[in-house]
Amino acid sequence: MAEEDDSSRWHEHGEGDTGEKRKQGGFKTMPFILANDFCDRFATIGFNANLITYLTQQLHLPLVEASNTLTNFHGLSNLTPLVGGLVADSFAGRFWTITFGSVIYQLGMVSLTVSALLPSLRPPPCAAAEQAACARASAWSLLVLHLSLLCTSIGTGGTRPCVMAFGADQFELDTTPSHGAKRGWSFFNLYFFGVELAKLAAITLVVYIQENVGWGWGLGVPTVAMLAAVAAFVSGYPLYVKVAPGGSPFTRLAQVAVAAFQKRNVAVPSDPGCLYQDRKLDAGISTAGRLLHTNQLTFFDRAAIATPGDFDSSGVPRPWRLSTVHRVEELKSIIRMLPIWAATILLVTSASHNHSFAIQQARTMDRRVAAGLEIPPATMLIFSNAAMLGTLALYDRVLVPRLRRLTGRAEGITHLQRTGAGLAISTVSNAVSAVVERARKRAAARHGLLDRPGATVPMSVLWMAPQYAIHGAADAFMDVGRMEFLYDQAPESMRSSAAALYWLTMSAGSYMGTLLVTTVHERTKGEGEWLQDNLNRGRLDRYYWLVVTLQVVNLVYFVICAKLYTYKKLEVVDQESTDEREKHVELQRLKDSDEKDVELRPLLPSDL
Repeated sequence: MAEEDDSSRWHEHGEGDTGEKRKQGGFKTMPFILANDFCDRFATIGFNANLITYLTQQLHLPLVEASNTLTNFHGLSNLTPLVGGLVADSFAGRFWTITFGSVIYQLGMVSLTVSALLPSLRPPPCAAAEQAACARASAWSLLVLHLSLLCTSIGTGGTRPCVMAFGADQFELDTTPSHGAKRGWSFFNLYFFGVELAKLAAITLVVYIQENVGWGWGLGVPTVAMLAAVAAFVSGYPLYVKVAPGGSPFTRLAQVAVAAFQKRNVAVPSDPGCLYQDRKLDAGISTAGRLLHTNQLTFFDRAAIATPGDFDSSGVPRPWRLSTVHRVEELKSIIRMLPIWAATILLVTSASHNHSFAIQQARTMDRRVAAGLEIPPATMLIFSNAAMLGTLALYDRVLVPRLRRLTGRAEGITHLQRTGAGLAISTVSNAVSAVVERARKRAAARHGLLDRPGATVPMSVLWMAPQYAIHGAADAFMDVGRMEFLYDQAPESMRSSAAALYWLTMSAGSYMGTLLVTTVHERTKGEGEWLQDNLNRGRLDRYYWLVVTLQVVNLVYFVICAKLYTYKKLEVVDQESTDEREKHVELQRLKDSDEKDVELRPLLPSDL
């Protein structure tokens, strides 16, 4: 069916309504949103960064079990944002989803803090220096732990997919599309900068309190910070722009898939112009231009073939039987992104040991940096955060201008090239980890410490700083590159869901880390066990080399996928025609200004 001539209609409201909207949104909302985000990240990182120590030193869990508990927890925490994004887009809206998620997260943190304060919910202190003599936490204590982690995972699902999009919503009014996008990205810069500052504060202040003051205070401080985050966010309620939920984009994807399956026996026309298009129907989900037809995944083109029974009595297409080319291409875009998305999962897996095994390594080493001053093991993460901030600044101010002259691209290199660089740098990080661990074991052997896991190996913990720093540099390329790729290549109507895909990568990577650790632990049991509580007798360096091997294979896979990837295509609207259309709308609005609500028909390029 040919494209309908009827265009999308623009709605212009009275001046009073516009003036009311201008009182909301803008930078005046940033203190509330950024304060919430800073406190939220401070609480989350302070809560998670040293949790491996709490599980092994306070609850006396074996190292492998504690590591798997953490990776499973991180996996669930990064899976729930997919549900939270769906709830926010479908019916709840972003404000109430963030608020509800924050309250549930708060409950989880309060529960765990109380369990750290009550002696009845913790096993007694070790009777001897050796871990084998320590009583394991009771089933009741572990139940409280798992329920607390479950609450924080559910709460995370409400906050992570919505905060960035909610902040960008505050700048969408009274701007052209390009100007609005620019303001939105300014918010994103503030967002990520605040995240890194919060991380630095958490892994220094909170971890120090946990190690030197006590776990009651160490968990209590993040809990109070989370309470402040909720209060800051809710107090800004009158100032926020609260965009009404517009329905889940996943429903449209399902409609395309169902319609294509129903017409699986219908032949696809050789001329894409015969496929159904409807500019008016797609107006709300294609303000930056409709997606153009591509010759990939042509099975789904069947959803855009008009057949008898596809329209109701009033001529409106039945969405579960007929979709437009734009909606079909939305589904194709998501499917094309999946192989690239999958290649980024292993980066999370390869970094998961930085929060478990690497912290336990640091605990066995000489952590003195000055007289009477020791670095808490979890504070080693500060080298990753500092390296990431430094690399971001260096990349933006030094590398991009030079790369721009070489490539002619405004951003210097493509998102996929930046992501690939991050994958390669991350591989180097784990190779360095293996070398350092091998050196640590040799130092332990030279001093007769192989059977003394509680003794300090005479090797400075600062030897681990390079591996953390290299990993931070990798994140500066990888994290930003994949977020830019998801945002740029996701269909316009699904860009808020792109954040959920980002967190879904974290989830899949965490679960893959659990699978890898469990498999290695089971396969290497007995003599020469790789992963054991006594790191001096284990072969953690071999585990690191295994991860490096997987990363090399994954990098080759990524390069192949990047070479074969087809970028989405958008229709190009002539700027002169766009200016004429805007002038026409303004003249029409002035002409009908006596009416409260007026529907205006802008000129189309074909009208000029």
